[in-house]
Amino acid sequence: MDIFKIEPLGFASNSYILTADGKSAVVIDPSEPRIKEILNNKGLKCEAVLLTHGHFDHVGGCGRLFAEGARIYCGEREKDLIFSRAFLNMFGGVTVPEFEINKTFSDGENFEVCGLKFTVMNTAGHSAGSVCYITEDKIFTGDTLMCDGVGRTDLPTGDYSELVKSVKKLYSLSGDYKIYCGHGPNTTLLNERRFNSFVRSE
Repeated sequence: MDIFKIEPLGFASNSYILTADGKSAVVIDPSEPRIKEILNNKGLKCEAVLLTHGHFDHVGGCGRLFAEGARIYCGEREKDLIFSRAFLNMFGGVTVPEFEINKTFSDGENFEVCGLKFTVMNTAGHSAGSVCYITEDKIFTGDTLMCDGVGRTDLPTGDYSELVKSVKKLYSLSGDYKIYCGHGPNTTLLNERRFNSFVRSE
């Protein structure tokens, strides 16, 4: 598996392009339309988009990829929130390109796309329907867990007590994992268990 991290230009999240065969790709949280040009430059076609949650800074590239035939997936509790007034009214009102959610996932669901196998973990807190995607020894955590940080909970459907539970759920996984975060540098689960100053491992 090859993973390409795309850091944002302006206010947006990290995006990740994953490919197993060098031809088809999964994109996690395509935050900006320019993700399409990056895929083209790498000779990759996006077959699927995995959203960790639906905040506008994570979905800005969805419309363009959807128009090109990509299927878009998210957690089952997030689908109805993505285009809700609560989400779009954040920060004085935002818009997102038109797209549809083709499938939703439940907690613990396993699936395969583009030759890559994933397990979904519900991690409510930053938003009600936030999820993490686990593949091999890697976790794509969105805004649930970041390097010495966690997602904010003062936005619509955020809940700090739920976020703490979700982070501890991640901590409870056995062994170590590489953590691919929604914002900032990547980290490891071992590092966050030891040093995260927001949620302590007990």
